[in-house]
Amino acid sequence: MKMQSIGDRELVKMYMAGNDNALSELINRHKDKVFTSIFLFVKDQILAEDIFQDTFIKVVETLRRGKYSEEGKFLPWVLRISYNLCIDHYRKVKRTPTITNSDGYDIFKVLKFAEDNAEERIIRNQTRTKVRQLIAELPPEQKEVVILRHYGELSFKEIAAITNVSINTALGRMRYALINMRKMIVDNQIAL
Repeated sequence: MKMQSIGDRELVKMYMAGNDNALSELINRHKDKVFTSIFLFVKDQILAEDIFQDTFIKVVETLRRGKYSEEGKFLPWVLRISYNLCIDHYRKVKRTPTITNSDGYDIFKVLKFAEDNAEERIIRNQTRTKVRQLIAELPPEQKEVVILRHYGELSFKEIAAITNVSINTALGRMRYALINMRKMIVDNQIAL
C-alpha cells in the first residue's frame, strides 16, 4: 500500500509504532499549508523556517511521548502548534505581522490586475495601503481571522482549530472585523 493513499490517522499510528516513513509522508503532505500559515504571520523566510522546524520538533516529541490525542485532526493540531509558536515569537518581539504570500512578497503587491494607466495604479496602491491600515486597526482576534481567512485561504473550521475557538466564534470575529472596517471607512470618510 502506498503511503499517499493512507489517511493521517493511520500514518500517525504507523509512526507511533516505529515507522519513520509515515512521519515523512505526514510532513510532505502538510508542509506547504503549515509553512504558508507560519510565513503569513512572521513575514520572514528564515524565521518561518525556524518556526516550521520547531513545530515539527514539537510534533515528533508529542508523538514519541504518546501524548497525541487529536485522532483524525492531525493538520489542525499541527497548525495550532505552529500558530502558538508564532504567537510566542510575537510576544517576545512585540511586533505585528504584515500580510505576505508564501513567496515572501507583500500580498497587495502580487495581486494580479489588468494593465491600467498610471492614475489607476496610484489609486490601487493607495487602496491597498488603506486596506492594510484598516486591518492593522482591528483588534488582534479579528485581525488574525481576516489574515487567516483571506490571505491564508483557510476555512473557518481550520481557523477555529488553529485559534482554539469554536467555528461560531471564528465566524463572529470575521463578522465583527467586517463591521469594524466598514465603520472605520464611514467614520474616516475613506474612499476605496
